[in-house]
Amino acid sequence: MPGFVLLMRPRDDGDETMRIGFTVTKKIGNAVVRNRMKRRLRALARELLAERGVAGADHVLIGRNGGVERDYALLRTELGKAFRKVTPQAADTSASKVATPANTTTPAKAGAQVGKRP
Repeated sequence: MPGFVLLMRPRDDGDETMRIGFTVTKKIGNAVVRNRMKRRLRALARELLAERGVAGADHVLIGRNGGVERDYALLRTELGKAFRKVTPQAADTSASKVATPANTTTPAKAGAQVGKRP
C-alpha cells in the first residue's frame, strides 16, 4: 500500500492554476509525526506538481500509515505513478483501450483517484 492517496478533481472554472492540499489524520500519529508527513508531501509536490500536475485542477495528498517510514525515493516514484494515472491522456485510437466515462471516480494502483464534480 502506498504512503499516500492522491485525489484530483478538475475545477472547470477556466482558471489554469493548479492547487494542492495536504491532509494527515490523527490516526497516523501525534502532531510531530503528522507534521513530518505533511513536510514530506509538500516536498514531493514541489518536485513533481509543476511538471506532472493537471492544469486547472485541485490536487489533494492524503497521508497514510507507513508514509513517514517509507523511503523518500519510493514515495517520489509512487507519486509519479499516481500523476500518470490522473493525467488526461491524448485520444488513443487503438481498439485495445476502452474509454471510461468522464464522470466516474477511478482509483489508481499508486493511490490516485480522479473524477469530475457532480
